[in-house]
Amino acid sequence: MPIDPGLAIGAELGDVTFTWSASDVLLYHLALGAGARPTDERELRYTYERDLRVLPTFATVASKLHLVDPPAVSYPGIEIDLAQVVHGTQAITTHRPIPVEGKAAGRTKVVDVQDKGKAAVIITETEVTGADGSPLWTERSSIFARGEGGFGGERGSSDKVELPDREPDEVIETPTLPQQALLYRLCGDRNPLHADPEFARAAGFDVPILHGLCTYGVVAKAVTDALLDADVTQVESFSARFAGIVLPGETLRTAVWRDGKRLLVSTSSIDRNAPVLSDAVLVSK
Repeated sequence: MPIDPGLAIGAELGDVTFTWSASDVLLYHLALGAGARPTDERELRYTYERDLRVLPTFATVASKLHLVDPPAVSYPGIEIDLAQVVHGTQAITTHRPIPVEGKAAGRTKVVDVQDKGKAAVIITETEVTGADGSPLWTERSSIFARGEGGFGGERGSSDKVELPDREPDEVIETPTLPQQALLYRLCGDRNPLHADPEFARAAGFDVPILHGLCTYGVVAKAVTDALLDADVTQVESFSARFAGIVLPGETLRTAVWRDGKRLLVSTSSIDRNAPVLSDAVLVSK
């Protein structure tokens, strides 16, 4: 069915109340590859409840942790085949440190639908508040739906981040695990694109690919560890554009440039010499 931007833009997608525990946080961190150095005190902040801290990108899975069905793209004015969808952008802004366990409420709405010609971009925003009603985080994301453009909507603007014309201040190499997609799907994203070889081939990929949000979390952790001494409480926000896929088992190369409180980030796959994340910015407090 063609996208109807008049129905879609501004549509409320419902409220959701959810809870999480320390075990959920530990699973998420382990699914990102945390704990590869199991006696390192900084790694234990992610993997041991004694001094557990929550990486802000946990916000991307907190409300979905206990889902077992594949996600659906079915909104007012929008019905899209999941096989045609890839993640476009993701941004998280924390309003205070995410607690190790808690209860929260989220309200999501469609804020824009962009017509890119051969594809459509659907942008949603979620405001999350804690049990006491105070803001916890704001999540903004977009999906890129192939073959769904041409409905007569606005094309939208570009949010390109210009990188400095100099060598990066830090270069980080991060291996991913061959089974990482199978681990990460336990955090609530059961899209068969990340597990089922037949489904992946139907979607145009040779093999199942890593979740974009897993890559997003892996890079956020790598930058936090390398430039913020693994202090997750210093992360105010992290935004990125998904520029390409990651195949589980590849090694990521992340270049970082300091720009005041902003850390400008670009990530590529070493194995394929291919971009992975672009226009990425981590803002520290």
